Amino acid sequence: MTTDVALEIGGMTCASCATRIERKLNRIEGVTATVNYATEKARVHADGVETAALIAAVEAAGYTATVPAPPAASEEPGAVLAVDREVLELRQRLTVSAALTVPVVLLSMVPLLQFTDWQWLALTLAAPVVVWGAWPFHRAAAVNARHGAATMDTLVSVGVMAAFGWSLYALFFGMAGQPGMHMTFTLFGQPQPGAGEIYLEVASAVTVFILAGRYIEARAKKQSGAALRALLELGAKDAAVLRGGVESRVSAASLVPGDRIVVRPGEKVAADGLIVDGASAVDLSMLTGESVPVEVRPGDRVIGATVNVGGRLLVEVTRVGADTELARIARLVEEAQSGKAEAQRLADRVSAVFVPVVIGLALATFAGWLIFAGSVELAFTAAVATLIIACPCALGLATPTALLVGTGRGSQLGIIIRGPQVLEQTRTIDTIVLDKTGTVTTGRMSVRHVDAVGDASPDDVLGFAAAVEHGSEHPVARAILSHARTKGLEIRDAESFTAHAGQGVQALVDGHLTLAGRASWLSADWSITIPPTSAEAIAAAEGAGATVIAIAWDGELRGIVAVGDTIKGTSVEAISRLRALGLRPVLLTGDNAGVAHAIAAEAGIDEIHAGVTPQGKLDLIRALQAAGRIVAMVGDGVNDAAALAAADLGIAMGTGTDAAIAAADITVVSGDLLVVADSVRLARRTLGTIKGNLFWAFAYNVAAIPIAMLGLLNPLLAGAAMAFSSVFVVTNSLRLRSFRSAAATSPAGTASMPLNQTEKQARAVTK
Repeated sequence: MTTDVALEIGGMTCASCATRIERKLNRIEGVTATVNYATEKARVHADGVETAALIAAVEAAGYTATVPAPPAASEEPGAVLAVDREVLELRQRLTVSAALTVPVVLLSMVPLLQFTDWQWLALTLAAPVVVWGAWPFHRAAAVNARHGAATMDTLVSVGVMAAFGWSLYALFFGMAGQPGMHMTFTLFGQPQPGAGEIYLEVASAVTVFILAGRYIEARAKKQSGAALRALLELGAKDAAVLRGGVESRVSAASLVPGDRIVVRPGEKVAADGLIVDGASAVDLSMLTGESVPVEVRPGDRVIGATVNVGGRLLVEVTRVGADTELARIARLVEEAQSGKAEAQRLADRVSAVFVPVVIGLALATFAGWLIFAGSVELAFTAAVATLIIACPCALGLATPTALLVGTGRGSQLGIIIRGPQVLEQTRTIDTIVLDKTGTVTTGRMSVRHVDAVGDASPDDVLGFAAAVEHGSEHPVARAILSHARTKGLEIRDAESFTAHAGQGVQALVDGHLTLAGRASWLSADWSITIPPTSAEAIAAAEGAGATVIAIAWDGELRGIVAVGDTIKGTSVEAISRLRALGLRPVLLTGDNAGVAHAIAAEAGIDEIHAGVTPQGKLDLIRALQAAGRIVAMVGDGVNDAAALAAADLGIAMGTGTDAAIAAADITVVSGDLLVVADSVRLARRTLGTIKGNLFWAFAYNVAAIPIAMLGLLNPLLAGAAMAFSSVFVVTNSLRLRSFRSAAATSPAGTASMPLNQTEKQARAVTK
């Protein structure tokens, strides 16, 4: 049986650890695994392999592995996340070590402070730093050594212990322990006669620098995961459930499908469900960023964690726990943060061989200086500097930190990026194929325009049409009623309502026999004359894809109402922004050519493919690819799923079907086309940050190691420079948190989101 397993990995200290665990798992037949150092998680695709065997393999490599606890477990009051414990422990270790190290460095560098026997005080202060402060590095190095492996912690541990060991030798067996011994700080190593130099400041300061880098890394992981934690915390904690006619308050975790819950104004919906009774408005900003609450009524679907801002609702629960929309989005975010780009795989492969090579270079450096310069001190200084400067922590952090921050920021803005390979795809796409219904257009019937005939006014026409259509459940009728309410018109009562299937409806409105339906029906069955100007208007509207309802009362045509799918308020601007990103828009629809050309003309799209079947959509994607185009597909329906999967980059509207979302690489939760452009911008910016990080990490090591081997770098500065490289990578990645959505400043559409509820809560968490 094939299963996908997620494991939480403990004990990793660098990217080499992740690579080692990954290799160990992948050696098991039927297993394909990826391990992410930043998220400390493994994703395993196992064919016929038990989870216990996977955990045993990880433990055999010297690490721990556990199956993640259910989300509810992490939401218990007072629960402390593992990342928080790591941050607290590192902060404590860093604070104590820094307090002890500062006087050691000052005593070693400032001759005026070097009183008689100062070196013994320096030893007393440095020893706890080297032993206790650097203990995480020593422990990790020892664990890996027992398994015949060397990691980046090995470099740190060997470098620190070498500096401390040499200092002990010089103090107890050399001349450094003599009263009146003095030292001066130099940037470069210099030959010294005998064992007269100590490196206590190097051993302690390097420990502090690396601890500071690890602390910043741990805080970055905490901040990067803030959006995901905020998503998980958005759900309601309890619910008012109606069982046997009795309402009682229960934990939201105890709900099961079929339960009926009461949601009062101001309360969160506790789980996904269908409205059974009541009408209200629901604030969907948590999921879609829409600033205007959406009107809901019986039969409509509601999503858990959204807020009821109107009347009382009775909701029948359909999905709970891990099956809810909120949990699904959280999983997508986590999956996106746990993947690996091809560039990161290269970095991991380099890290795996980097450590033994560096140890070899350090030994060669020591031997070379000893042979050609004859100075043990200078040889030792150069070797230790080589070990310290080479620690490639930045290499292991280059991709994970940028990916964590980028995808976390995307989730705050309603952009779910499925994996890091998606980032690389956004760089090359040059064509974007757009489904029409639900993507460029609203996908809902609405009134396009109302034309009056004779003495009647547009409001008269709309008022009579709404009154006579009030008794109909047809989508066109609902669109007319909705438009009348929007205009503030009073919906009058109608009597003697009669529906004529496929033709229209009739009723008495204020004593007037009113008809609403096809113009041909009014003409043929009721002998109502259609003026030439009205006939031309009807033909033009129908040619543009609208459904035209002719309205008549007292035996005369009074006006027409054109109803149809309308373009989204942000679509025109979105198309313009997609073009600015170098993408050629293509409209793809199953509708007729008239509708397609009308929408395309309004949206500003030149290339149109109309009347296309689901198979035809797939064929078009493949045809464009065969022509050398790199294609992105945007859709929201089941009929788009195959095309989304076949495209080089699939983008699904979160308002669409599960099938479309499952087939896509990026999900735009709000369904706003403007955010599609944002998703491409964010993905490209994240990829640029990853490439910048990798360049810095590679260039830093390539440039620094030869300098250290030539004896041109003091080990203290080597430690500071190594830590700075990690800090640079993390800081550069955190700049992605400043990414702003173009939709936030767009005046068009209801999907504009100055600061949605998810982002507010995520910011609160990061503070």
